[in-house]
Amino acid sequence: MKRDLEMDLLRSFVAVAAHRNFTRAAEAVGRTQSAVSLQIKRLEDIVEKRLFERSRQSVSITQTGEALLVYANRILAANDAALSHLQRPEAAGLVRIGAPDDYATFLIPPLLSALAKEHPRLQFEVTCDNASDLLPMLKQGQLDVVIATHRPDAVAGQIARHEPLHWVASPDFMDDPDEPLALVLFPAGCVCREIALDALKSIDRSWRITYSTRSIGLMEKALADGSAVSAMEASVIPSGLRVIDGTTGLPPLSEVVISVHQSSPCEAHVSLAANFLLSKLGQGEMQAVS
Repeated sequence: MKRDLEMDLLRSFVAVAAHRNFTRAAEAVGRTQSAVSLQIKRLEDIVEKRLFERSRQSVSITQTGEALLVYANRILAANDAALSHLQRPEAAGLVRIGAPDDYATFLIPPLLSALAKEHPRLQFEVTCDNASDLLPMLKQGQLDVVIATHRPDAVAGQIARHEPLHWVASPDFMDDPDEPLALVLFPAGCVCREIALDALKSIDRSWRITYSTRSIGLMEKALADGSAVSAMEASVIPSGLRVIDGTTGLPPLSEVVISVHQSSPCEAHVSLAANFLLSKLGQGEMQAVS
């Protein structure tokens, strides 16, 4: 006899998959660590396979877990959308959203369009800047929701997903290890910039910054002649650029974490928008559109 996937079990599973840590996952879902461990065990009993590999130092998701994560996010998103529609069909008001330029260019517009169709009385105002500048605006009451990127060891907010970070360049790029690496990066304060520079410093690779800009469009144009590289999250790489990880002289890059922050306390329509963005970003299926 088949057993149904329980919603509470899926929520705890998604939290562990996002945090890669049972203690932080338990805090996120408002349960004890032992309760979350039991929930994961129950879920593993239902699917009859291991979802996580655990040691004292780390928690890693299995191939079965990765497959379930896709469905779990869809199930939870459908559940939350149904409840949102039934319980708050007249959600209305302005939601002020802060996001980095790359997310605001590629990821946010289709999500807000979908949310507006479900709740036509919602209005949106999007501000683009680095997370280091947007988060203080959230604390000061100038924004309601902020989508931000964090280092894996400095996570804050509600985790949507872990995102690979890649070296990217135009198809014509040819690296010369004897010359300083030309870089096109977001300004100081951007996590991707910090990770890229730290990685280069770790191998003593010389470099110079040719462009420092918040504009993803300008970054793409600056990379077009094949003379420079950049570091971008997987979901926002323009189609005209290619991933060049593994090229001689380029060190590996750590992943980043995409989180959603919301004002506290916040009005119901703000919470609705923040939870919608969190669930959709967490599905990990968004792709850059040029």
